[in-house]
Amino acid sequence: TVLNKHKPWIETSYHGVITENMDTVLLDPPLVALDKDAPVPYAGEICAFKIYGQDAPFEAVVLNHTSGEGVLRASSPVDCESQKEYTFIIQAYDCGAGPSGNDWKKSHKAVVHIQVDDVNEFSPVFREPLYKASVTEGKIYDSILQVEAWDQDCSPQYSQICNYEIVTTGTPFAIDRNGNIRNTERLSYDKQQSYKIMVTAFDCGQKRAKEDVAVHIDVKPVCKPGWQGWNKRVDYEPGTGSKQLFPKMHLETCDGPLSGVRVMVELQTSHIGKGCDRETYSEKSLQKLCGAASGSTDLLPAPSLSTNWTLSLLTDSGRDSDLIYRFDGHQAANVPDHVVPQNLTDQFTIATWMKHGPSPGLRAEKETLLCNSDKTEMNRHHYSLYVHNCRLVLLLRRDFTQVDTFRPAEFHWKLEQICDKEWHYYVINVEFPAVTLFVDGVTYEPYLVTDDWPIHTSKIDTQLTVGACWQGGEVATPRFTQYFHGSLSGLTIRPGRIETQKVISCLQACKEGLDINSLESLFHFNPAQSVLVVEGEDVDSINTAMTKVSYINSRQFPTPGLRRLHITTTVQCFGEDTCLLIPDIKAVVMVLPPSEPRITIAGSNRLVRPAGDLRGPLGVAPFKELHITSTVMKGDTHRPGVMEVMHNLDYCDILVIGEELNPERESLEIHHSALLGKHLDATNSTSGISIYGVDSMAHYEQALRQVRYRNWQPATLTDRKFRLTCSELNGRYTSNEFNMEVSVLHHSEHVEHVNHMAAQPQYMRPVHHPLMIHSTNSHMSGAAPPAATVVIVVCIAALVVIVVIGVYRIHATHQEGTREDEEEVREPEVDWENSALTITVNPMEVMRPQVLEVKEEHEEEEEEDEEQVGEMIGAESDNTDEDEEEEEEEEVKEREQKGTPEWDSSSITY
Repeated sequence: TVLNKHKPWIETSYHGVITENMDTVLLDPPLVALDKDAPVPYAGEICAFKIYGQDAPFEAVVLNHTSGEGVLRASSPVDCESQKEYTFIIQAYDCGAGPSGNDWKKSHKAVVHIQVDDVNEFSPVFREPLYKASVTEGKIYDSILQVEAWDQDCSPQYSQICNYEIVTTGTPFAIDRNGNIRNTERLSYDKQQSYKIMVTAFDCGQKRAKEDVAVHIDVKPVCKPGWQGWNKRVDYEPGTGSKQLFPKMHLETCDGPLSGVRVMVELQTSHIGKGCDRETYSEKSLQKLCGAASGSTDLLPAPSLSTNWTLSLLTDSGRDSDLIYRFDGHQAANVPDHVVPQNLTDQFTIATWMKHGPSPGLRAEKETLLCNSDKTEMNRHHYSLYVHNCRLVLLLRRDFTQVDTFRPAEFHWKLEQICDKEWHYYVINVEFPAVTLFVDGVTYEPYLVTDDWPIHTSKIDTQLTVGACWQGGEVATPRFTQYFHGSLSGLTIRPGRIETQKVISCLQACKEGLDINSLESLFHFNPAQSVLVVEGEDVDSINTAMTKVSYINSRQFPTPGLRRLHITTTVQCFGEDTCLLIPDIKAVVMVLPPSEPRITIAGSNRLVRPAGDLRGPLGVAPFKELHITSTVMKGDTHRPGVMEVMHNLDYCDILVIGEELNPERESLEIHHSALLGKHLDATNSTSGISIYGVDSMAHYEQALRQVRYRNWQPATLTDRKFRLTCSELNGRYTSNEFNMEVSVLHHSEHVEHVNHMAAQPQYMRPVHHPLMIHSTNSHMSGAAPPAATVVIVVCIAALVVIVVIGVYRIHATHQEGTREDEEEVREPEVDWENSALTITVNPMEVMRPQVLEVKEEHEEEEEEDEEQVGEMIGAESDNTDEDEEEEEEEEVKEREQKGTPEWDSSSITY
C-alpha cells in the first residue's frame, strides 16, 4: 500500500509578465512544484495546478509530472487597454495514493502577480476636429493656441505624445512638443487676413497620427477708428432714379465712449459742365422752359452765319454740348448794332454763368464782361459789368435826358464766389435805383454804392462789347481794353421786367445731387444738394442714416463720367472736443453713358401743287405729313434690339437751300397760333425758320406741320428746296437731314398718269383700299418731263367719253380737297370702287406720242391695281356715301361750265 505522506510545495509568490495579445506568461521564479514523497509513484508526482481568482483569464498546465514543472498561459486574449495587471492564487496538487487519485494532497496557496506588457497598436488622435484662433496684426505671441492629441495605448511609452509638427510649409508659425502654436514674425492684415495650417502628432513610440488636424488663424487689423463696408466705386445707370451709395457702411469706433458724431458727405461735380450736371439746352430754350419773360438777347450765342460775332472767341470744347467761352485776356467781341437792345429802361436784367479766379499781379486791372461805350471820339462807359480785385461791379451812367442829379452809378459786391475758380450763376436785377444780385439763387445786396453825374447827351454812337471794353476815342488807334480772364456762358440781357426768384432758381438748378430716402431730422442739405450733413448722438443712428444716402440724376441723358465723393467725420467724446480721428473717405460715382437716341424725321420729300394753291392766302404746308420718332439700342451685343423712346427736342431748323427767300414774292412762316399751348417760340428770316423751346416731339411735329410756304408769283418758281433738322440738348443729339422740295404744276391741262407698276416700299404692308387721291399727298416723287405730258388719245369714241368722265371726277376731288385743306379740314377721298378703269403707260414710248390704252379688266385685277396705288399714296377711305358722290357730280357739272379741270400731280409718278 502506497502512502501519500506529504503535500506538494511551491513558492509563496510569483511575478509574471505577458505581452498583450500573446498567451505565454514569463514567471519569476519558474512554476515548479516539489513533493517529499518522491520518487514514490503517484504520491511523489504532481498532477495539476489550480488557479483561484475572479475571472482570471489564465490557466496553469503541468509539463512534467515527475519534475513538477508547469507553465502559466492565457486562456483568452489579454488586452492591456482593458486591464494592465492580474493577481490570483495558485495551488499544486499531487497524484494521490494511487492511480485512482484518492488521498491527494494540495500545496499551500501562492500569490501570482501578472503584469500585461503594452504593444503600440494605436495612433495619436486630436481631441478637436478643427482649431480656430485669431490674432491682432503686428504682435508676437508666445502661444496663439494649444492643440492636443491623445493615444489609446495603455503604457506611458506608447500612450504619451512626445512631439507635434506643422505639416504646412512656408508658414510664419512654429509648434512646441506640448502643442503650443506661436507666430515667428509679425503678421499684417493687409498682406494676409487668414492662415490655414495642418498639424500632426507623434507618440513616444514615434507612431504618427493617421489624420492631421487643420488650424485656422485669422489676422485682425489693429482696431483703427473709421468707416468700414463701403465701395470705392458706385456705378449709376441713367434713368434708375435714386441709388444708395453706402448700403452696408458702418463706423468702427473701437468701443470708445462718444457723445456725438457729425458726418459731411460732399459730391464734387465742378468738372462736369458748369459746376454740375445741368440741362445743356440753349439759353433761350432754358429761359422759355423756366418761364422767364421773353425778349432776352443772347450776347454769347453759338457761332453761325447770323451770329458771327462769336466766331473769333475760344470755346471750351468737349463739354457735352454745353456752350462755354474761355477768355484768356486776348479775346473780345463787338456785338452788332442790330442785336443790341435799344430800349434799356429803369428795369432790365443781366444774367451770365461765370468761372473766374484771382487776377495775377499786384495791381489788378478791371476785367470786363460786358461794356457799352462810345464807338468814336470819346471814351465814356454808359453801362458795363466788370470784375476788379475779386469784386463784381455794375456801372450804370444815366443820360441827362433821364435824370439831372447826382445819382447812384456804381454798385459793388465783394463775394468769395467771384474768385473761387468755380462756376456760378449771376443774375443782376436792375430796378433803378435799386440793384439786386443773385448768385446761385441767393440774394446779395451791394456793399458799396457810389454816385456820379449823368452823362451828357451826344450824337456819338455806342458800341456793346463782350470780354473787354471798346475804347474808340482819346487814343491814336481804337482798341479793346480791360480784357476779361475766365470763362463765360449764357450771357444775356433783357430790357423790361426783372426776373423772379423762382425763375432764377430754375435757370441754375442742378439735375444731379445727393438724395435721402428718409424724412429724419438728422439730415441737412445745402441748396444745391451737393453737401449733406448727418448729425447724431450714437453710432447706430449714424450708421442707419448713412445707408440711406443716395445719388440721383434726373436728366434723361446725363453727362457720363466720374463724380467724386468726399466724406469727413468728426467724433466728440464726453468732456472733450474731439477724441477719435476718423480718416476721410474718397469714393467715386461712375455715371454710365446713356443709350444715345437716334432721331428720325420721315415723310414726303416732294410736294407738287398747282400755282393757285401757292398763291392762295394760306399757301401750302410742305411738312403736313411729317413724323418725328426716336429710337435707342437696347440689349447686349449678342441680342441687340431697338426700342422707341420719348424725349424732348430743343429746336428744329428749316433752312432754305439755294437762294434765300425773296420777300417780294414768297414767304415761309408759321402762325403764332400754331405755338399756343406749347413751350415753343420761333424766329423767321429769309434763310429759314427756327422753332425752339424744350418741348415734346409731338408738339414739334404739330408745329412743323403748320409751317406754310406761299409764292404769289409762282410762274417764276421751278422748285424751292428746304432742309429740316431737329436737335435735343443743344445739338448733342441731332436728327437726320430731311430734304423737302416744293414745285409748281405748270401744265395742269395735260393728263398725267399713275404708274401702277411702281415698286412698293418693302417695309409697308399692302392693305386693300380703293384708289384715293389726296390733294397734299406726295409719296410719289419726281416731276413729269414735258414729253410725258403729251398724250394723243386715239381710241373708240365711247371709251374716250369714259376717260373724260374719269378726268372730271378726279378734278372734282382735287378742287374739293384743296378748298377743305385751306380750311384745315380733313380732305375727302374719291371713291373709284365702282369703276373698272385702269390707265397704263408704255415706258418704252416716253420719247414718242403715247397711246392711251383703256381696258376693261376683271374685277379682281382692278382691285389689285387699286391696292398698289392706294398703298403708295397712303390713301384712306372713309367717305363713300352716295350723298357725297351726288354732290361731287353736281360740282363737276358746275366746273364743266367754268373751264378745263386741273390735275393734282402730287400723287402721280412716272
